[in-house]
Amino acid sequence: MRRLWLSLILLAAVLGATIASSLYLSALTGTLTDLLIEAQSQVQQENWEAAADLTQEALQQWQARELYLYSTLRHADTDQVYTCFREVQGFLRTREAQEYAASNARLIARLELVASMEQLSLQNLL
Repeated sequence: MRRLWLSLILLAAVLGATIASSLYLSALTGTLTDLLIEAQSQVQQENWEAAADLTQEALQQWQARELYLYSTLRHADTDQVYTCFREVQGFLRTREAQEYAASNARLIARLELVASMEQLSLQNLL
């Protein structure tokens, strides 16, 4: 009987950690997405320096959590996000508004996909 209770407690702990990780990742990607949307609005106002600063802040927040992200997510997904950040920064440096907008939209979509892949849903279980 003790084994059953120990197994149930362990299963509940794993489920709790999974849900906590999913919520944390959703909050993180939401914060990054908000920064990138604000950067996009700065570009529309031709305030390229502010957009670059906001994008850099988002990248720094992503990099500050690299150990967690590489431990819990697929490396290919985290690498794609990092690559998208670099692409966006390149278009900010060259001040190519249309290319920047497309690249920034791709980065936001990638962040949203990373978060959705970790959600507890029937789609992700199948």
